[in-house]
Amino acid sequence: MVHAVRSMTVNRPLGPVVAYLADFSNALEWDPGTRECTRQDHGPLQVGSLWHNVSELRGRRTSLTYRLTRMDSNRLTFVGTNDTATSTDDLTFKDQGATTMVVYEATVTFNGLAKLADPFMRRVFEGLGDELVHSLPAAVEARATSALEPRPRAATCMPSWG
Repeated sequence: MVHAVRSMTVNRPLGPVVAYLADFSNALEWDPGTRECTRQDHGPLQVGSLWHNVSELRGRRTSLTYRLTRMDSNRLTFVGTNDTATSTDDLTFKDQGATTMVVYEATVTFNGLAKLADPFMRRVFEGLGDELVHSLPAAVEARATSALEPRPRAATCMPSWG
């Protein structure tokens, strides 16, 4: 089993941070290993929502189907599976007013002969976690907006009387 935990502060309030991260399709923007991530179902995001994720680790691509298994105002859990592994991404959030503390916990359990990769993959996931503390806050801060922030006004078109 591989287990990595990282804590980071995001310069956005809790609500927009959780809303952005609840859509696992956004992992393409913040997860250093993700190469593709597409939603497999439709409708509102809810427990049971599914994504197809393709990650690249050390030059090898692997696909997992992720399911949102927990969706609370201060916690999200995604579980990804394929034939060789089960990956659990557990995100907890602490409201700090204008900022949010995010604790990202990744646990990967390998199946069968893939268990032999544990020691090697532990180093790989530690490196990804080190990248994540920079990439996740940057992506959230670039894309998540607060309902309190002014939104751009629609452009108005004035008639030309020339």
